[in-house]
Parts: sequence; C-alpha cells; structure tokens
Amino acid sequence: MAELRPSGAPGPTAPPAPGPTAPPAFASLFPPGLHAIYGECRRLYPDQPNPLQVTAIVKYWLGGPDPLDYVSMYRNVGSPSANIPEHWHYISFGLSDLYGDSRVHEFTGTDGPSGFGFELTFRLKRETGESAPPTWPAELMQGLARYVFQSENTFCSGDHVSWHSPLDNSESRIQHMLLTEDPQMQPVQTPFGVVTFLQIVGVCTEELHAAQQWNGQGILELLRMVPIAGGPWLMTDMRRGETIFEIDPHLQERVDKGIETDGSNLSGVSAKCAWDDLSRPPEDDEDSRSICIGTQPRRLSGKDTEQIRETLRRGLEINSKPVLPPINTQRQNGLTHDRAPSRKDSLESDSSTAIIPHELIRTRQLESVHLKFNQESGALIPLCLRGRLLHGRHFTYKSITGDMAITFVSTGVEGAFATEEHPYAAHGPWLQILLTEEFVEKMLEDLEDLTSPEEFKLPREYSWPEKKLKVSILPDVVFDSPLH
Repeated sequence: MAELRPSGAPGPTAPPAPGPTAPPAFASLFPPGLHAIYGECRRLYPDQPNPLQVTAIVKYWLGGPDPLDYVSMYRNVGSPSANIPEHWHYISFGLSDLYGDSRVHEFTGTDGPSGFGFELTFRLKRETGESAPPTWPAELMQGLARYVFQSENTFCSGDHVSWHSPLDNSESRIQHMLLTEDPQMQPVQTPFGVVTFLQIVGVCTEELHAAQQWNGQGILELLRMVPIAGGPWLMTDMRRGETIFEIDPHLQERVDKGIETDGSNLSGVSAKCAWDDLSRPPEDDEDSRSICIGTQPRRLSGKDTEQIRETLRRGLEINSKPVLPPINTQRQNGLTHDRAPSRKDSLESDSSTAIIPHELIRTRQLESVHLKFNQESGALIPLCLRGRLLHGRHFTYKSITGDMAITFVSTGVEGAFATEEHPYAAHGPWLQILLTEEFVEKMLEDLEDLTSPEEFKLPREYSWPEKKLKVSILPDVVFDSPLH
C-alpha cells in the first residue's frame, strides 16, 4: 500500500527531501544514498524542490510489499524545438542502497554498484488539461522492482519485458516494455556506490516481437526516429494506436535487414518447456528427467546451472566465434562486458545444488528426442533458428516449471557436448541439440505457421522421422503436471 504526498511533507519514516543546499544538520540526518539521488533530481528540476511522491506506507525493510520506498513525479516541460512534448517524469528510490546500513542492500564498497546499481525512470506524455501526474506508473515500477528483488536479476539497457497487459490497465496497445538509459539523468556516485538510471519505454506487441527477433537497442533507435512513438527522449504515449511499422512501413525493412545481417541478440529465455528421450521407454529407471541415486531425483547441478546462466547472460553479445561458456568449478560473480551482473544465479532454484556430484553425471548420446513447448515459447522457435542458429550461435530454453533446460546449438558453437555425429546429447536434465544449417532451413519451412500462433489450435505436433525429432506445442496446463 502506498500514499501520495508532496515529498516535502513530513512522513512517518522519512524526512522531507532536501536539495544540495540543505542545512548541514538536516543533511546529516538524511539517508546519504537518498540525498545523492535527490541531488541529481534537483539539478534537473531546480524549480520543483517538493514534487508529488508515491510513498510506501510500510517500508520493504519493515515487511511491506513494496520494494521502492518512494517514486517521485516531476513535470517536465520537454523541448518544443526538438519536438519533445511536455510530460511526467517518474523516478524510483529503492533499487539502489539509500541507507548504507544493510537494512535492504549489502554494502560492497564505493567503487561498485549501489544496491542493484540502478533506479528506474519513466516518461509519460502529459494529456491536455492534466494538472497532476497519474499514479499508475508508480505501481508498474513497483512490479518491476519486485521482480528484481525476488529474482536478484538486474536490468540493463536494451532489455525487454513481456508484460502481456496494457501498462495502465486500459485498452491501450502499449502492453510491453523496453529499457534504456534515461536521456537526462546522469549516473550518480553515492557513498554506497554508483547509481545509473534506466528508463522504461512502453511498446506494442509487434515492437516487442521485433526486439526479440533482432535486438532491443535497434528497436529503441527506431522509436527515437518516430516522434509520436517515443521521439528522442523515448516518451510513452498510452494513447498511441499505431505501431512504428504502421506509422512508417519502411521500418519493417530495417528490422528484416538487421535480422538478416546481425541475427538476434536474444540468447535464451525462461519458458514452459520439457523434453523426453524417445530412445527408451519412459519407465526406464535411467529416465532422462529423473535419474535417481537412492531416493533423490536428478537436478541440474550447480556447474550446469552456471553454464546455462552464463548462456542467458550473454544475450547482448554478438560473437565472431560463438562459444558456450565452460562448466566452471566456481561461481562467477561480478561484471561481464556484455551483460549486467546478477546478485544471484538467475537460473538457480532451491533444488539446483549438486545433489549428485558433477563428475558422476555422464553425458549421454540420445537417438531420438521429443521437445515440448507452450504456445508462447513455441512462437520463439523461428527466432531461435533464424536469428541465432543461422548466424552460428546458440539459444537456450530454461524451464520455469521444472529443473530442465534445452539448448539449441549450431555447428559453429564451441564447447557443446552435442556433436554432428551425436546431435542429441544430455547432461542430466540439460539437453543440447545440434542442428545443421540444412536442417534448420527445413525446420523453418515446416514451422512457418508458428509465426502466427493465433491461427492454429493446440495441441500441435511437428515431426522429422528421418532426424528422429519431434516437437509439440501444448496448452499451458500440461506443464503444470508434476512430470514436467
């Protein structure tokens, strides 16, 4: 639960928001991380020292449901000369370390990120006659913050968020999000580390799909070129009724060319998926999904989990020589050049510790496999094939309903345990499938209707007997079964 009040009004747990010229005695009582971010806000909005603010009544560190302590809302006049209209500018407080006393975030030093290293912002077009900012963006930001806190996965510029619902709960076509650097907010050095500002950009379903098939940065650049779809500051207009491809049909050609030239930067997804080894009967004690030692089921080992996690973390990388990350003996914490850090293995579940010692898990070559996906996951198979494998890369599906993963690899990927001689190989519940370029082209022809999943009924099955491969697209309810 949250309340709306001016940030200068005294609250039960937080003092009023000071500016850079706050009295020393007052500044010393004010949380240093919060004070540093307010300083950047005051630099940008010197005439709005006390903006309206949505405040969590019960703070997250006191057991409340909202991770963000505050969301400040400023009135931005835009830039008429640059064709940037007036809008509301929302800024979060809480993903970074505001207090420095470990009540929320562990202090790791001044040189690294503060807390998760970023705060969220959002720019919403101001409607004619609107005198106060709508408060629904604050709840949207709280929803994203809950995901970050619960998963301990961070966002970075170019990421996309599939929301599948109008952001303001209206009938709007703006139902998903991309993330980018805020065009005005500068990184802030706080006593507890560095804070950057990631801006939420509302997009239509077609624009989200284009970002998945190509890359988020490319679509963001196209949105900047269309004033009514975002413009230079990537403002969200919930009343926008047309996609950028309807506004300017030539932009689709840019995307198609980009996919053909660059492929997709999306290297993996968490999904509803499963796989079966058709080489032997499912009642075999050595079943691919539940090999048992004693009474405990096979789970993804910590080392397998690390490699799959690294595969997904490299989603923004365009490799000249694609390599699956090695199965390392130690967890790799910290920054990589191609992806923002995660404070927790994004693919690690409570059961993903090495129940079975890693060295006892043998890699098995399979004769025949059956892949199962729900409709949303299945719709990404053409992207996997065309945008990744045809460009010599790899793509991973990590199950969200069970401890299982499927990685498609091309013949140019090093470090895979699937080979051209044995294209289906499993390491515990992690399956790798190596597909030749010729077979990928054949699959794309046969799977063409997956690009329009709304036009077919479930279940749907595709089979390549000569390759001993079967793919099924199934209803979501199937994956709620304990077998998956």
